[in-house]
Amino acid sequence: MPPGLVLPGVFNEIVIHSAVIAEAVGKPFDRRPPTADYGACLDYHGVATAIPLSTGRRRFATLSSVPPMHELFDRGDRDRFEAVAASGTTVGSAGLGHRALALAASARGGSADAAVELSALWLHAAVAAPASLVAVYDASATGWLGNPPDASPISMPIASGVQVPDEFWPAFWSLVFDPQAGQNASEITVRTAALTGMLSPELADHLVASSACYPGVGAAAADGFPVQFTLPALARCPKGSLGGDLHDLIVDNNFDLEVLDRDALGLAGLPAPLDYVNARILQCHDLWHLLAGYRTTVLHEIAISGFQMAQFGHHYSSLFLATVATKVSLTQPLGVALIFDTILSAYVHGRETPPLLGFPWEEIWDSSADEIRSSRGVRTYASPYPADLFEQLQSA
Repeated sequence: MPPGLVLPGVFNEIVIHSAVIAEAVGKPFDRRPPTADYGACLDYHGVATAIPLSTGRRRFATLSSVPPMHELFDRGDRDRFEAVAASGTTVGSAGLGHRALALAASARGGSADAAVELSALWLHAAVAAPASLVAVYDASATGWLGNPPDASPISMPIASGVQVPDEFWPAFWSLVFDPQAGQNASEITVRTAALTGMLSPELADHLVASSACYPGVGAAAADGFPVQFTLPALARCPKGSLGGDLHDLIVDNNFDLEVLDRDALGLAGLPAPLDYVNARILQCHDLWHLLAGYRTTVLHEIAISGFQMAQFGHHYSSLFLATVATKVSLTQPLGVALIFDTILSAYVHGRETPPLLGFPWEEIWDSSADEIRSSRGVRTYASPYPADLFEQLQSA
């Protein structure tokens, strides 16, 4: 099931729904008094999130007088965001990491501006400098969660990044500020994938070089282009096995065995190891759901994108998550804590999990998920929120 940017408008009425969310997460909201710069502060799952009453140029007397964020985000704001996304704020991955750490800590403390700029840095890693992704996200996780991932450093090639074509930005902003975007998972998948076609052709070389640096990618890709799984093979797996669970998940939910058509996408024609990793994740996405403990809910589809990105630098996931972060930080700022918590906790989970890409699934899927986790050192995702939180809010 492809990740979908299904972000209902509940964040716009989060105060109204606070009792429902508090019950769902088992923690009451701490309603803090307004300050000089913030009209309302809510402590959501231990993270202070605020609605700004000042944009640096305009101030508002009350929370109700704050216009929608996209109206505050003028041409100058867009130019500044695009400049960060295109070039980063400092030279080199180490410098970007330091900036990401500071921004993440500030955003966790309630700074709306820091959340927006951090989203721009995440977009920079997706569209201009994939070699900076680990430095940026490791630092973001450290600043936001308080501790770095317990994982070995990943050495990336030193690269200055590529130019972001002008044609990318209108499509990106259209997606970010489209209030209907995300109501259909297939549509958002197609629109996000379409953004990749607007990026510089030079980006492919950078993706090749950075992808090969992730643990396990080279050895897995050396096995050649992955052979497709088949439903008859899965149907032969014992009940309660990982393969049997995958078969039931696909059949019971009417899912496709691969989330997109690898042949229609021309994945076999991509340069190595991009051919392998992109085909492999299409066939393993739902397997990873089952083994790593991600449910097929709105929130966990966002989360598993962070997990995939951490495992092998998945380009679609990095672009998808940067778009989600930008959309939330600009249009639903009360959702920043929830979404950043989810993305970064899942990213850390991916960094701390042994590489799954090259697992010989056909040889082990007669075993149960618990047996495979135990033998392979895989722990399940410790979700900071109920997996079905969005679904609970929609039905409340």
